[in-house]
Amino acid sequence: MSLTATLARKGKTFIADLSIPFDLSIPLAEGPENVNCFWAPPMETEPVVAGDFIGSTAKGGPVNFLNVRLNPHGNGTHTECVGHISKENFTINQCLTRFHFFAKLVTLYPLKQPDGDRVIIPEQMKEVLKPGETEALILRTMPNDEQKLRTNYSGSNPPYLDHRAIEYMVDCGVEHLLLDLPSVDREEDEGKLLSHRAFWRYGGDSGEIRKNCTITELIFASDKIKDGFYLLNLQIASFEIDVSPSKPVIYRFLDS
Repeated sequence: MSLTATLARKGKTFIADLSIPFDLSIPLAEGPENVNCFWAPPMETEPVVAGDFIGSTAKGGPVNFLNVRLNPHGNGTHTECVGHISKENFTINQCLTRFHFFAKLVTLYPLKQPDGDRVIIPEQMKEVLKPGETEALILRTMPNDEQKLRTNYSGSNPPYLDHRAIEYMVDCGVEHLLLDLPSVDREEDEGKLLSHRAFWRYGGDSGEIRKNCTITELIFASDKIKDGFYLLNLQIASFEIDVSPSKPVIYRFLDS
């Protein structure tokens, strides 16, 4: 069955093919073979037990009725708002009020710096992003393989973004950033969080807080998905905390 959606943007019409979704989220399961970062404990599930009732069909119960323990920032694909770094109480459910966006997928190779860090620098961002061309940016880093579905990044100093690359991105009008890394900032940066702060314009004299903007980390965009423009559906659970596990799905535009 053919299913399409029409999107009008800046005087142009785009038709998205909804029949072929590309899911950018990483499936989350129990066990060590799952993506993890920042020393978060792995996701765990446990059946509810109440009297003679047990919430596990494998253990003789009538239904599966599980408690789930996870840390959204450390276990799998997640979307966060400015509440992640702010003293004020901002929640992802309050900040993310739209769920469909015009998006651009780009691929960049983090460059090794003199100190050994691998970083996306401003000059690279300027090569793939122009002012006003997209409201959501999906960043795929190289090398790119399915090892990203199960890597434990803790203590490995993964690649990150120079805060000046983030500043350029913000100046270009990007409101939602999605990337396949654990964080936009260095794993250990003494709490400076320069890229987080630059993205949300939080702190200092950087202007009004961008409270309706989000960062989605630990996505996976396989090589079969080409760089270019897409319709993004950013799905979250309605958590009244700073973050939620998420399921970003993109759809290609016909004739693109």
